[in-house]
This record gives sequence, structure tokens and C-alpha cells, in this order.
Amino acid sequence: MSKKLRVLSGAIGMVLATTALAALPANAAVDPSKATSAASFGGLDNLIKAAKKEGTLNLIATPRDWANYGDAMDIMTKAFGIKIVSDNPDGSSAQEIEAIKTTKNMAKMPDVVDIGLSHVAEGAGLFANYRVQNWGDIPRQWKDTNGNWYGGYTGSIAMCYDSSVSPAPTSIASLDNAAYKGMFAIQGDPTAAQQALISVFAVAVAKGGSVKNIQPGIDFFHNLKSKGIFVSVTANATAFATGAFKISLTWDYNAPGFIAQAASIGKTVKCTYPSDANVAGTPYVLAINKTAPHPAAARLWEELMFSQVNGKLAADLTAADLALAPSALFALVMGGQNVYISGGASPITGPAMKAKKTAVSPPKVLTVPANLPGSVLPSLAQQNVASSLLKTAWPKI
Repeated sequence: MSKKLRVLSGAIGMVLATTALAALPANAAVDPSKATSAASFGGLDNLIKAAKKEGTLNLIATPRDWANYGDAMDIMTKAFGIKIVSDNPDGSSAQEIEAIKTTKNMAKMPDVVDIGLSHVAEGAGLFANYRVQNWGDIPRQWKDTNGNWYGGYTGSIAMCYDSSVSPAPTSIASLDNAAYKGMFAIQGDPTAAQQALISVFAVAVAKGGSVKNIQPGIDFFHNLKSKGIFVSVTANATAFATGAFKISLTWDYNAPGFIAQAASIGKTVKCTYPSDANVAGTPYVLAINKTAPHPAAARLWEELMFSQVNGKLAADLTAADLALAPSALFALVMGGQNVYISGGASPITGPAMKAKKTAVSPPKVLTVPANLPGSVLPSLAQQNVASSLLKTAWPKI
């Protein structure tokens, strides 16, 4: 056989083998826990069918009002028949990792996590490799090469306050006011919660420090606590409802949900960017638990959260919609990247969505000061340095 014929024969063999491999999952049993893409199932239709068969998705530390996750949960349930079990909704990134380690082989074990980038290293060896269909639109620096984890969305630090607070706070520096005694809180412990960590960076920047030097921020927290202004409660909706705090630093994408929840209990919340600090966060990372009790549902969730479809919310789905083929229904529902935008977050695939003109309009609920400084972003290395310092310094404030 000539060299040319050998090459041709080999090429034909490769095509046939590849075709057979692609067709195999549709006709043979697939281990969802080993699937590295929708193609592993033979396509999105089969992935959705496998997820529906499992029927459940375990989430952790995922409040409905965080980045508009409630809409995504409702879509998952109504469109695909997946029951959502949400554990410890106000938990921290560190607690998400710990939950995987301590609930092995238990039905309540988290299927997926949504953690701060600075906590990814803590999850080494715990996550499955899986590439979503829009993998190519995720910037290289915000994803693991093998699909072990990938950034989903990000935001900047804003300041929210009860409208009854007087004077209305406009900056972080303005919090040093006796009128705010017992009012100021952040979202947990900065050594465990990403939102709290970036809040410390924001305070540091406002008080003359930088992303390289958070000591001024630590000192300001100490000052406010000594005056009884800063209170050590987690600034969530429950604590707000009880009056445990009235002013908080939070991600800007949580402002719409916070405002809505306050309104539901007869309170008015206003949100603004502090005029003396404009600090952005690195993306929150989504990852699949390698030993997820519902591996197909976990993979479908990731596909949904990285979908860029400008489509229908759960409440808008009709009986005719629900009768569509699984992949056709998936192409009809609002994708998670737009769900994030609807909540005020910046989706990781935002640039690609802008080019494709698939992005929805974001809500406009935050005041942007005319003199807002340029945005700064603490690098992962800078966050690690800050976290190390805070492990000793934070208990002493």
C-alpha cells in the first residue's frame, strides 16, 4: 500500500471511529459522573433526560436573591422538572468546600458550588472536569484548562442602607459618625467569605490604603468597632429584618434583591457606590462536585448558568413550551448569563454576549456618584496575602 493510501485509510478509520464514539452515548449507558461535556451524553437532549431522571439538584450557599439565582432555580424546576434542595443559603465559600469534605456519600452532599476565586485552592481534588457548551466564551484567565472550575460572574462593592438612616451615608469614610452606632455590618468573616474580603479591600482603598496594603482598612474597622458603629453580625436579609444592622457593604448585584426583600417587610433600602472606593471583585467560580449525588443535574445546571439565551423566565413558560424537545426548551429559556445581568451582575461571557447582541438590559437601582474613582481589582495573589493577614488581625478588631 502506498503512503498516500495508508494515510487515506487511516483518515477514514479515524472518521468512522469518531462517528461511532459520538453515537455511542445515545445508545449506551453513560456514567454522568465521568461526563466532560454535553457531547459525552450524546448531546444536550440526553443530558437533560439524564438530569430529569435524577430529579434533584443540591445547592449550597446560594440565596435566591444572590445574583438573581432565584430565577435560575425556578427555570431549572419548571422547565426540566429538577427539584432544588438549597442548604445553608447564607453560608460562606469556605463552608461550601467543607460541606463537600464532610458529607461524602450522603444524599445532602452539594452537587455544585459557587465560591470566591480565593477559595479555589481549598477545593483541590474535589471538582469534576466539565466544559460547558459556551466554554470558548469564558476568558482564559478565569477558567481551569480542563474544566475543573470556571468563573461565572462578578461585581463591585456597593453600600446599601435603610432610608431612615440620617444623614444618608455617601462614602466609607462617612461611616465614622456617632449617628451610625450599632448600624454598620458586612457579609460575614473576610477570612471565609469572598464578599466580606473584598469589602475590607474597599475600606482600605477608601482610607488611603490600596489593594497591596489593607492595613488602613483593618485599622478603620477596629476604630468603628471600638465606637460601637461596626457590629459583628452577618449582613443578610434576616439580620436586617430584626434590626441588627442598617448599613452594609455588599456586591452591587445583590442590591436589587436586597431592596425587594426590604420592601416586602415594609422597609425602604437605598443603594449607592461609595464615593471614595470603587473596588471590583474577581469572578465567583462555579464547579461540579466530583462525587455529586446528582451528577447529570449538576452538569445541566452549569450548562444553564453559562447559557447566553435571552429567553423566557419560568413564569412565562406555557404548556406548549414544556412539551418541546428538551434541547428546544433549553434554547427557549433565559440563560444563566442573562439571569446574572438581570440581577445586576456582570456575566463572565459578557464581551461575547455584547458582540452577539444577546444580553438583556441590567437593572438601574444604584446611585453612581459623579466623582466615583476608577475601578481597582485585587489580584488573586493580593487576596491571598490579605486573607493570610486577616486570619490573625480580624479576630482582634
